Amino acid sequence: MNVLVDTPVWSLAFRKKGNAETSPVVDNLIKLIRDAEIKIIGAIRQEVLSGISDKNKYSEIKNKMSVFSDHVLRTADYEFAAECSNECRRHGIQGSHTDFLICAVAIKNGWEIFTEDNDYFKYEKYLPIKIYKLM
Repeated sequence: MNVLVDTPVWSLAFRKKGNAETSPVVDNLIKLIRDAEIKIIGAIRQEVLSGISDKNKYSEIKNKMSVFSDHVLRTADYEFAAECSNECRRHGIQGSHTDFLICAVAIKNGWEIFTEDNDYFKYEKYLPIKIYKLM
């Protein structure tokens, strides 16, 4: 199984406050990492790193994420993302360009999407995405 891990999951894992380290989401992420089932794209990496104003924290997270190689995207991936966006818009569902890129890449590669973003449940009604279920 390959799983494309979305920004909210990474963000939860990198938080130091509260009990993030012991949450079911983080536990599942750790298992997926151990089993080498993690997939990432550059847009997710950019989202995770954006907005970290502390340079030391930025470097720390960037270094931790550097062990995961970005899946290479092609023009067809972006075109399919636009198709996914258009399909959802026809049904009154709005989303970000990154969300639809994630959907497109996951669909084309048969990957599940691991997210905490409830918008994907809306997309799932009109797109053949598979959302990762916590174990």
